[in-house]
This record gives sequence, C-alpha cells and structure tokens, in this order.
Amino acid sequence: MIYEVSIDKKIIKATVNLPSSKSISNRALIINALSYRPYPLLNLSDSDDTKVLEAALNSNNNKFDIGHAGTAMRFLTAYLAKIVGEWEVTGSERMQQRPISILVDALKSLCAQIEYTKNEGFPPLKIFGSHLTGKTIELDGSVSSQYISALLLIAPTIENGLTIKLKGEITSRSYIELTLKLMAKFGIEYHWEGNEITVHEQNYFARDFTVEADWSGASYWYEILSLCDSGEILLKNLQLESLQGDANIAGWFTQFGVISTQKTDGVMLTKNENISSEKLVHDFIENPDVAQTLACLCVACKIPFHFSGLKTLKIKETDRITALQNELAKFGAEISEPKEGELAWDGKINSAIKSEIPLIETYHDHRMALAFAPMSLAGFPVKINDPMVITKSYPGFWEDLKTAGFTISLKK
Repeated sequence: MIYEVSIDKKIIKATVNLPSSKSISNRALIINALSYRPYPLLNLSDSDDTKVLEAALNSNNNKFDIGHAGTAMRFLTAYLAKIVGEWEVTGSERMQQRPISILVDALKSLCAQIEYTKNEGFPPLKIFGSHLTGKTIELDGSVSSQYISALLLIAPTIENGLTIKLKGEITSRSYIELTLKLMAKFGIEYHWEGNEITVHEQNYFARDFTVEADWSGASYWYEILSLCDSGEILLKNLQLESLQGDANIAGWFTQFGVISTQKTDGVMLTKNENISSEKLVHDFIENPDVAQTLACLCVACKIPFHFSGLKTLKIKETDRITALQNELAKFGAEISEPKEGELAWDGKINSAIKSEIPLIETYHDHRMALAFAPMSLAGFPVKINDPMVITKSYPGFWEDLKTAGFTISLKK
C-alpha cells in the first residue's frame, strides 16, 4: 500500500486530538501489574506497542510475540524475570536483530534465569521467572534508556532494591527521568545523585491514573506549522508542564516561528511569520525520537544542520541514520555521518539524485512515515510506502492530516 500526501495551501487552522503518550502508557502498565491491586488506567494509548504489552500482561498464555514493539520486549523481559513461571518472548525479524544482552546480563546478575533460544544476545528468549535479589550494578549510560527503565520499574519489588551506576555519558536522560517520576506518582521513593540511581525495596501504591497526550506525536504538528506561512493548531490534552522530556520541543520551535500557549483544553500553536535559520546545530542525546522530525524539517526548509547524540538511532525499529540518508536523498539532500551518532547536511540540493515525487520507504518504522509526510508542504506530493506503520504510535495520523486540509490518496 502507498499513500500520496499533498496539500495546496500554506495556512492551516486545525484542532487535533493527539494520541496518548505511548511511553507513559507502557510504563504505567508495568507499574499497575506490579502493584497487584490495579485500578483501570485511563486514556491508555491505542498504539500497537501499548496494545501488545497490555495483551501480554493480561494473557493466560506463557508465550508472547511482541512484533516490532521494542519497549514491550525490554519491559516484559525484566517483568517476567521476577514473575514465577516459564515464559517465552519473541518478536519480528527486525526485533530478533535488536540486541538485548545488556539487559539480560544485568538481570542475570540479579539471579534471573534467562536463555537465548536462537542467536546469542538477541531475542527470542526463554525466561524462568523467579525471586530476584538486588545489588549494585553498572551499566553504560549511552545504551538504550529502555534497558535502564526496565530495571528501574522492577527495582522496588526486588529483594534489597537496586542501585544502578551509569558509566559515561547518559543517553535519553529524559526517558529515565520519566520512568522515575511515574514511579514516584505510585508511591516509590528514589535517590539519583550524579550517575548513581538507588531504589530501595518498597511497595507500589495503586491509584487512579490518566495518561497525558503524546509529545512525540505533537512534534509532527510543530513540523507542519513550521512549514506553513501562518496558522494555528490546537493540540488537545497536551500539557506544557509535562512528565515527557520531548516537551522541550516547544522551546526549540520558536526559532521556526511557532509559539506555544497553554490553554485549558490543550496547547495552542500559532505562527504569524516565517523565520529563516542559517544553520541548526543540536545535540539530541536527551530527545533522539524527534531527530527525524527536525531532519525532515531542515531539508524541507533548506536549512543546513549538524546533529549529534544519535548513537541509539541505529538500534531502533530500523537503522534510522541510514534510513534518513537514503530517504532524504530523494529530496536531493546528501546527508553525511561525520562521526558515529552524527548527521550533517550543507543545505545544498543535488538535482541529479532528487525524485520528482519522492517515494518514502518506511522500513517498518512509524517515525519515518510520520516525519516525512509533512514535507508535502514543501510544494510537491510525497508518497509513503507501508503507510499504516503509523499504528505503532499514532493510529489516527492520516485522518488528522485530512482534517487539517491534506489530501491522502491511495496509490498502487
């Protein structure tokens, strides 16, 4: 299936019901399961990732196929390691290529019993859930924050608790903070000083909880308004004062002329003038999930950029570094990787490699479709292959685009 995305206006006024935060939903599901006295969680994300995790936690089976859901793989591995029973967890072909040995080794040091059933260091896994005993463990801070969050979520339920010493530079600190802040809302006390996080053995306190709207999903609407001449977009149920680290983008987009204002029913985005930046230099180590959004925006606006802090992009749903290089080339942009975890572009368009109507490959990665579709505002249609990959995090995206005035056409 291919969608062609087009739009013939540069002034947008829209009201958007954003999806609920997938990151918050998935963490809250694990916390609720560990509280043993669960209240229903309100406004859970309807993303594929959250549905997969929720189904696994409510299942009577002991075998789980989580497809492309990386968060579910990491969180379930840690959770099942302490739930008595024999469990099997597998995923898609891509999931079986995504390393998990760092998490498995850490769990084994806590007395977990886990085996690889195919390739050493990668899913599928066989887990023999049992009593875990806490200690102090060391982890490389530059690895996926989901490994760290998976361990932190079960830390209060481990005998003697857990201390994690993070070595080196910490990637996606905001997602670790999100995990700890959510745990605190459910009664957990923690101590984070320097690179050392300590969570003592204690009980989660079950409570009513409503999931807030998703800031990663909001980023695509910031991108859209940045590419418009003017307009306003109300993002319903979004909060500027948020648990999510990606809320930082509200400040970033002022350089593109987009102003954010908190309203009672969400955040209002307004743009009254075009602001041209000479070059965008940014470190994404705290917010790697919005790197694709900014890369697409810069190419659409012909703004040179140098991005760093992107090492974890290589182990996402796809190798996002390579994917961005491949697909942005279809717009005539030759993106380089000066160092590992960096992307750079000189702002020059090479007409020889530019496609008349770019056909974007999504590589089973929802953020490729979500970030590239707004580039149709640059003045020509964009085709998206496998467009329903967006159900992983933002199932209503195409309908929301139609409401805002985009035309979505099914192509063969």
